[in-house]
Amino acid sequence: MLRIHFTADDLARTRVATTIGAAAETYYSLEMLNRRSLAAPFRQWRARVAGRLPQAARPLTVLLPLRGPGLDLLALAGDSSEVDQAVDALLRAPRARVRRELEPVAFDPLHASWARALADGDAEARRQLAAALAACHRVTVGPYRVAARSRLDAVRAQYARTFLDRGVEGLLASLCPPLVRWCPPVLEVRHPRPVEVHLGGRGLLIAPTVFSWRELSLLYDPYDDESVPRLTVPAVTDPATGSGLWHSGDGTATDEALGTLLGRTRAAALRAIADGCGTTELAVRLGVTPAAASQHAKALRGAGLIITSRRGGRVLHVATALGHELLGGAPRGAGDEAPL
Repeated sequence: MLRIHFTADDLARTRVATTIGAAAETYYSLEMLNRRSLAAPFRQWRARVAGRLPQAARPLTVLLPLRGPGLDLLALAGDSSEVDQAVDALLRAPRARVRRELEPVAFDPLHASWARALADGDAEARRQLAAALAACHRVTVGPYRVAARSRLDAVRAQYARTFLDRGVEGLLASLCPPLVRWCPPVLEVRHPRPVEVHLGGRGLLIAPTVFSWRELSLLYDPYDDESVPRLTVPAVTDPATGSGLWHSGDGTATDEALGTLLGRTRAAALRAIADGCGTTELAVRLGVTPAAASQHAKALRGAGLIITSRRGGRVLHVATALGHELLGGAPRGAGDEAPL
């Protein structure tokens, strides 16, 4: 049993995230693909992707654990919903963190020398791992990202309604019964071994995830007292919900149509802004100057596709409902997490 201890401050700081990020979701999808038996909601997905992983995906698949905990790609690649940003973050991850995350993973000994090179900071091994992340995402997650995002938004909206009706304790009590039980001030989660976690005023980030079935995980950095633990919660709860995710296209048609309508750079700007970003960050993502990024943002704002606000000294651009509809997804709020 996993027991998560809350204080009053923790309850006040509980949040809901939009996603655990493209990297962690991709790793979860590989763990699911590797299972001998699969729950009904994911069988159609496995039939579509089985046997399609390219050779470039091997450096990530060999790190799937033979037993015990897997690799925490959230810690290594961040929680961006865009795989390109996750790849960049993975390439920049500190060597000490990579080594620390690899230590508890019981992977196939046949690949021990490569994993040791990765842990020791070998640049080529790191590039191979980053390329493998992108290759896996293209097959297992990317083709279904629009439907997956809509499902995650629906779960997040459901959590918001529960909070408004019953408060944060009501939300905690509603999470995945009978796998979770709220026994104030402790959240008890079914777990293969006894673990006690004291949040200590940091709060909890509840993160719905697509590639999970009737199991929850607590992701946190035991070496960082300031990091907020994340509780991953399954977003797919029944076969009907799952089957609706695997019919969507890969978004290519939407991207091409949007590029024709807005121009390729401006369409890329709208997609980069979807979850919120500043002008400097937008310039980096597009590979243009800040002045050019500001002009693209101005044009999108004039078309009613984004709004711009200031938070302290920072400018933040966020897509409007119309902007999200053009991107092919459900309307979303600003930022990667929402206060309850």
